[in-house]
Amino acid sequence: MAVHIEMDRSKSITEQSDKGHNRWHPDIPPVVEVEPGETVVMDTIDAVDGQITPETTPEQLWNVDRKRTHPLTGPVFVKGAEPGDLLAVHVDRVAPQPIAYTVNFNDFGFLRDKFTEPGLLRWRLEDGFATSVDLPGVRIPGAPFMGVMGVAPSRELFERITQREAELLQRGGRVLPPSAEGAVPATEPIASTGLRTAPPRENGGNIDIRQLTAGTTVYLPVFQSGALFSSGDAHFTQGDGEVCGTAIEMGATLTVRFEVLKGQGRGRQDMAFERSDYFMTPEIAMPRRFYATTGQCIHRDGRNESENVTLAARNALLNMLEYLVAKHGLSEHQAYLLSSVAVDLKISQIVDLPNVTVSAFISLDIFQG
Repeated sequence: MAVHIEMDRSKSITEQSDKGHNRWHPDIPPVVEVEPGETVVMDTIDAVDGQITPETTPEQLWNVDRKRTHPLTGPVFVKGAEPGDLLAVHVDRVAPQPIAYTVNFNDFGFLRDKFTEPGLLRWRLEDGFATSVDLPGVRIPGAPFMGVMGVAPSRELFERITQREAELLQRGGRVLPPSAEGAVPATEPIASTGLRTAPPRENGGNIDIRQLTAGTTVYLPVFQSGALFSSGDAHFTQGDGEVCGTAIEMGATLTVRFEVLKGQGRGRQDMAFERSDYFMTPEIAMPRRFYATTGQCIHRDGRNESENVTLAARNALLNMLEYLVAKHGLSEHQAYLLSSVAVDLKISQIVDLPNVTVSAFISLDIFQG
């Protein structure tokens, strides 16, 4: 008999805060308690808490409240899990809802300096593929996974993260500081001090790794009694890089089982994962027909930098956008959004200094006709 955390996707996480949250904090109480090995079914809401619908227009994206980002279902208390252990999360199924979207906001994404207006693709998910009226002639195969999977931080880890991110913000780093606005739980002091869910951290969180499809086991260090596992931000599919800031975003139902590996979390700072078969069919994971662009760490004005992987990735992506516009007749904005869900950025070499090389791959089979 499975334990089922049921969510009403017609309501916001605020309206059902007894089943979820959108901040990380040591004191958020569990929703359920389960035994290791017990099947847990978790309904999840999309990444922006139901604010984007099939009727949404790009102009309306300015009104999306991003402080409500990442409504998470949970926490789940796993009996027997203690600090120093390792929580093995066996992903059995990620079942999509039928509608989804890809969006870039004006100040978010890899090319946020270039794309300063929001953009939107609305998707219909059917028979394992995504199609969009906003991108005719494109059909993208699905490989559903959860963008966010994580456990609660300990009090000590929570304080350490808070301090280091405040210091990074003072140095000009791009950090979303705590905010009580839109926070769930809304109770203090959690609301005004809870960690925003945008970045991944030692406890997992917004990892956005597209290989975490059904059949994968995710290993998370345990920092609190019961581990306190939560998940959300489901993706129908995503390119390696998620360059515009979103994938094909959807609500979904996650089915997992937990295993507690005693003492194996000591000294671990980051999550790990493994699987014993292809994370998606191999012809999709590495398609037979593809086009690839490359980038090196050379600015467009000819100025060279050394070992700058970010610059090389940017150049590979810009070259891909130029190809998609010239060859497939897309607008620059369409090409950017499509790249976030269908282009894989890969480090091709990182040793031939000063110039590292990043390649950007896209399957040609997604283009119909």
